[in-house]
Amino acid sequence: MGPHFLQLPEELLLLILSYLDGQALGRLGQVCRRLCALAGRDALWRRTARKCLNSGFLQQGTDAFPGISVKERVRVSQNWKNGRCRRDILLKWKRNLMPWLQISGDLLYLSQAEEIRAYQLRPNNNGLHRRPFTVFLGHQEDVCRFIISNSHIISGGGDGKIALHKIHSPASILFTAHEQDVNCVDGHGGILVSGSRDRTTRVWSLASNRLGQCLHTIQTEDRVWSIAINPLLSSFVTGTACCGHISPLRIWDLQSGQLMTCLGTDFRRGAGVLDVCYETPNTLLSCGYDTYIRYWDIRTSTRRCVKEWEEPHDSALYCMQSDGNYMIASGSSYYGVVRLWDKRMNHCLQSFSLSSPTSSPVYCLRFSTTHLYAALASSLHVLDFSNPDSRFTTF
Repeated sequence: MGPHFLQLPEELLLLILSYLDGQALGRLGQVCRRLCALAGRDALWRRTARKCLNSGFLQQGTDAFPGISVKERVRVSQNWKNGRCRRDILLKWKRNLMPWLQISGDLLYLSQAEEIRAYQLRPNNNGLHRRPFTVFLGHQEDVCRFIISNSHIISGGGDGKIALHKIHSPASILFTAHEQDVNCVDGHGGILVSGSRDRTTRVWSLASNRLGQCLHTIQTEDRVWSIAINPLLSSFVTGTACCGHISPLRIWDLQSGQLMTCLGTDFRRGAGVLDVCYETPNTLLSCGYDTYIRYWDIRTSTRRCVKEWEEPHDSALYCMQSDGNYMIASGSSYYGVVRLWDKRMNHCLQSFSLSSPTSSPVYCLRFSTTHLYAALASSLHVLDFSNPDSRFTTF
């Protein structure tokens, strides 16, 4: 490569480099400082990144993390694919709980019995501050699940109540929502939905002038374990215990509360759905006691899922999260096993056992482009894929 090549206009150089794959770009960047700068441009790495796991690009092509170098995300994506990570236990507690967690910016929110604690994540991938930044109170019994929506924490508890906490102020509201445990909640666009052990789902207003007003009460005829609102705010899906002859996955109209459709026909009795999430307005994922992750596309069929992946060793799946494109992470009911799945493959991509030799379910997991956090019965674990340690690998 002669000096005349570098004298070409930058636009032409970038066009030429756009035909190179990631490996070639990486090698080219080692030639000189000028080419290193050019080969590191985000525009050159986007095509590669869109094919990678957990690179921050959604199915629609949207970049969810525009502030992070695309080249760096491609590098870290290879660690996710190959299971290279550094493990650590961030927190431990004395008695077994069923914690739930959420991540928002540089804060990690973790339910601990009747409390929700906010922990500050340390910069430069260096764990978290062990002293809670804030503690949110209100429930008389354990928090079942909670979400973060519009600068509010919304939680459902074993006391049958829903709590709304404003994150940046001490203001909070607590109201009775169900006769038994509020197992799940989801909220978007001024609407909140809740599901309970009392076999009902309720739709609530979050508008300031109607806050906490019940808009619909739906008799589900089964205990509700999971719930999710469609991104278009037109409907929501419930996952129930499957104790009868009704499909555990049903979609309801958000405005009228009427049943729209049931998903699937082959669920065996007791195959309850413990977690469900929308990826797009037409596609969603579900998992639960029947050991399967299922991918549904309601445009194709409501009777059969598009694809399914089975958890080995007959373990129930307590939780999952999708990167919005190719990767799914799931948490199983035994030995704190976290699995990574590539939707383009039929089998598990990577597995990590976090609680061996003792057994604990993974009650909740959340991941960013660099870290995966998993809440077990008595500890909070992290897998750091940005700074892998060769001593800790998958099994």
